[in-house]
Amino acid sequence: MAKLFQLPKGTRDILPDEQPYWMQLDQVIREITQIYGYEPLSLPIFEDTALYKRGVGEATDIVEKEMYTFSDKADNSITLRPEFTAGVVRSYIQHGMASWPTPVKLWNTGPVFRYERPQAGRFRQFHQFNAEAIGEQDPALDFEIMDMAWQLYDRLQFQNLSFQLNSIGCPDCRPGYLKVLKSYYKKYFDSICDDCRNRLDKNPLRLLDCKQDRCQPVIEKAPAIYDHLCEACAGHFNKLREYLNAADLTFTLNHCLVRGLDYYTKTVFEVWAEGVGSQNAVCGGGRYDGLVELLGGKPTPAVGFAAGLDRTVMIMQNKKQDRLKIDPSVYFACQHAEARKQAIIYVKQLRERNISCLMGLGERSFKAQFREADRRNVRYVVIIGDAELESRTVILKKMETGEQKSLNADQLIRHLDREPGF
Repeated sequence: MAKLFQLPKGTRDILPDEQPYWMQLDQVIREITQIYGYEPLSLPIFEDTALYKRGVGEATDIVEKEMYTFSDKADNSITLRPEFTAGVVRSYIQHGMASWPTPVKLWNTGPVFRYERPQAGRFRQFHQFNAEAIGEQDPALDFEIMDMAWQLYDRLQFQNLSFQLNSIGCPDCRPGYLKVLKSYYKKYFDSICDDCRNRLDKNPLRLLDCKQDRCQPVIEKAPAIYDHLCEACAGHFNKLREYLNAADLTFTLNHCLVRGLDYYTKTVFEVWAEGVGSQNAVCGGGRYDGLVELLGGKPTPAVGFAAGLDRTVMIMQNKKQDRLKIDPSVYFACQHAEARKQAIIYVKQLRERNISCLMGLGERSFKAQFREADRRNVRYVVIIGDAELESRTVILKKMETGEQKSLNADQLIRHLDREPGF
């Protein structure tokens, strides 16, 4: 017996029943990116491994534990994309986008890959929507990127939206805070988990991002970084909060929010929504003013966010009692091959007018064809039998009411082209 192949762990097939949600989400993304003036950018799924090691940070969980890395046939180290921003910045530098009008506003969607524990709405191959604005330091741009993230979920009718907000400072003020944080944590060295003991020297800011229960009391009482900001970072953070208050966008200061990537500076945020389980965040992002320079470009400020689309679709499905459907408009039920020959002409004309059509195939009875049309939830059935062929007409039946009428070819095309109802 032949082996039955199964999906690799942490991946999934997105079946036809789920596709309408993805189509709706794609439409909303395209609408808001156009409204906010962001342009699409397509990137390769894999890049040079060194790009992610330098850009994301060698001491991050992504680089240490989660990247899919392999050697190609030329013995180059290649990594499947674990996030978008490093690739966006690589493209920004490589294609001379610094000469474009600033800020350069870009967006992407597509699969990303991380070897992590699969859970609800989280996979090893998953999908993200990413937006980046490069070339401007103004906190008004932070506000814009946050507002766009908010609009995504507001248009999808997610409830009780709010921001979790923090500032993690800059290279001028962060070192002083890290000394304070490390001094605080050393008092609890025996209480914290093994990962945090390792982070204490390698990446102390990530101590605040630990999810282990034993570390939560220590995190809760840890000194807040926004109490240790330099004048420039404090001014930036205060102005951003003024904008959020002026726009009546709800936010909560969260001193534990640091995000999981080394390139962040100043603003970090997450969007939280109601009804998403123990993990309330649906997207997150922040400012990364040093990344362009780190990857070989000139010093350039930037800000962006990433939204997990698999989890977003899961919540969209849970919010609706009835699943979204892609329902065809018209089904042609044909008595025999000669009738089907006529139906083919009508179907072609209607499809050229962007009207969705199906046609009964094979040697099936009218009863069987009507049963199929009902299962497919079509709006109209066009019946072509011997009598209709002789009179050069068709019978158009509205499935919702059962009402039907006889039409000639021109009347059928005009009727379905405008669908006025009976």
